[in-house]
Amino acid sequence: MVTTAKIINSVLITVAVFMGLKQGWAMVSASPKMTEMFGKWNFSPTGLKMLGLVTICSALMILFSKTFVYGNVLMASTILLIIGFHLRDGDFRGVVIELPFLLLNLVIIYLKYPLPFKNIS
Repeated sequence: MVTTAKIINSVLITVAVFMGLKQGWAMVSASPKMTEMFGKWNFSPTGLKMLGLVTICSALMILFSKTFVYGNVLMASTILLIIGFHLRDGDFRGVVIELPFLLLNLVIIYLKYPLPFKNIS
């Protein structure tokens, strides 16, 4: 049972890291979809790039045991920021789209770091 949980958590981590890198890169490269979404919230292009860099860093932090929880909390925080903007606009569809990603990070934190080399200094 423990091995199954570790495999499931590893898959969830892979999904979270992939999505974080994908969305972060879309923000850094100022893709039209991201520019449009964050533009309605008055994000400057520089602000969008900075948020993209934070998203990429948080995704990479998830991969390492010492920064695992910090990366997940940081990524969950950026998702909460986006959820807050959707709520301010009254866009409940956007909130529902973002909620699974927030829950993904919380489940990953709950299941803990799955790899055996946790205490490498």
